[in-house]
Amino acid sequence: MLSGVHSYVLQGIDALPCEVELDLDDVATPDESRKSTIVGLPDTGVKEAIERVKSALANSGYSWPRGRAVINLAPADVRKEGPVYDLPIAVGALLVQGVIAGASGRPRFKGRLAKDAQAPSENGAPREPLDYRRYVFAGELALDGRLRAIRGVIALAAMAKRTGALGVIVPADNAAEAAVVPGIEVYGARTLNEVVGLLTGNLDVDPVPTPDIESLLQSAAAPVDFADVRGQESVKRAIIVAAAGGHNILMLGPAGTGKTMMAKALPGVLPPLTADEAVEITRIYSAAGQLAPGQGLITQRPVRSPHHTASGAAVVGGGMIPRPGEISLAHRGVLFMDELPEFPRDVLETLRQPLEDHVVTIARSHSAVRFPANFMLVAAMNPTPKGDVAPGEVGQRAMERYLSRLSGPLLDRIDIHVEAPAVPWKELSQAPRGTTSAQMREQTMRARSIQQARQGATTPNARLSGRQLDELAPMDEPARSMLGRAMTELGLSARAYDKVRRVSRTIADLEGSATVGVPHVAEAIQYRLLDRKL
Repeated sequence: MLSGVHSYVLQGIDALPCEVELDLDDVATPDESRKSTIVGLPDTGVKEAIERVKSALANSGYSWPRGRAVINLAPADVRKEGPVYDLPIAVGALLVQGVIAGASGRPRFKGRLAKDAQAPSENGAPREPLDYRRYVFAGELALDGRLRAIRGVIALAAMAKRTGALGVIVPADNAAEAAVVPGIEVYGARTLNEVVGLLTGNLDVDPVPTPDIESLLQSAAAPVDFADVRGQESVKRAIIVAAAGGHNILMLGPAGTGKTMMAKALPGVLPPLTADEAVEITRIYSAAGQLAPGQGLITQRPVRSPHHTASGAAVVGGGMIPRPGEISLAHRGVLFMDELPEFPRDVLETLRQPLEDHVVTIARSHSAVRFPANFMLVAAMNPTPKGDVAPGEVGQRAMERYLSRLSGPLLDRIDIHVEAPAVPWKELSQAPRGTTSAQMREQTMRARSIQQARQGATTPNARLSGRQLDELAPMDEPARSMLGRAMTELGLSARAYDKVRRVSRTIADLEGSATVGVPHVAEAIQYRLLDRKL
């Protein structure tokens, strides 16, 4: 006896179709009946599914089929991991026993539905059972038959839609996430018995409705407002420039000057998420298991702040079956790296390629996975390990030693270096509220609209190539002369030269100027702080 149930394989943040086949040899001897096996490159978590499913079936009023069962996860050349196959294996086991009807015939129902889930249809007639062949199943089973949340359900829903499935049946905690994908039916089940009720017509529930994504995004608000940051108006100006052009920024200053607070407030200055961006971010968080139970959508630009003891795999991503790291979890948002020189040198160097390409590729012997990593790097550091600068030559040497922990190629990839000085007591105690996030966002959006009209919505100034800069960032002769002198006196690299031009283009956009002039270039050069100190 043979059954087949549709499920999925999660590769990176994408889902691939997987068929869970169960072949039952019901003439096996009692000894052979205990030799059920799973094939198709399963990991340990998948192999343990048989024992979980047996207990879940027994505690839900069913039994594991007698005989030897061979469970195949196709395609067999793709590695499978995790407990996502518990539910499809259980459905396959019930199919071969006739608890759920196969190709035809009314099934018999043996399980125990929850009392509040035994409602007939409105006209009193039995509900039409769902055709299991048109649905994709995934979920982890507890030993008592409850369904637990799994990873990658939004990718599963997208795959189901792409392959022509009618809908998905997933744990209730994942239903809101799957419902973000329009055009498919999403059923969330709390127990195995509810799944059986859906497939037998004994459970009358409607699919989870698709949420209004635009309304969810409009109601999202940043947790920190820049008005709460006293002083630091020059740093706020640099942050406006960074947000307007999508530039990376490094803040240098003693401890306690508000660097961390400003990094957390930055999403309130960036343009609001679009629906496509929100779904893209949610896919990454779902694949990494970072969504809270019942959470359907990420509505704010993420801010990720890894500790300086984090490993390269934690920051970039990795594992036997690769999972997203911090740089991918910061996609379309902010990666905040506090105390930048305290990170291991090898971890910092792994950022160089993602900062340029905005993707990270993790290669393994069996496959290579690409994760998106289009983030703004916001770094902060103290001038010395002690957090301040001692006066005189001794203090200068201490600062130079500390700065030497950062490589030149990495600093070249950070567009803006700005000093965040200590705020005087008078400003802290008496100064009125400074520039607000709303005011800063207004300037940002105005500059972004200029960029969008000039070069398209997907290319901020920070990603303009040298050839595009020649065309889109024309400089007058005095500005070009000033930049040439700065290149010579500061010893800027060719990469830093383009960084200055990109930042100058953004400053000109903030002022509504079509041509890059001397004031724009002068301000951009001021943002190469560490080039001057080194």
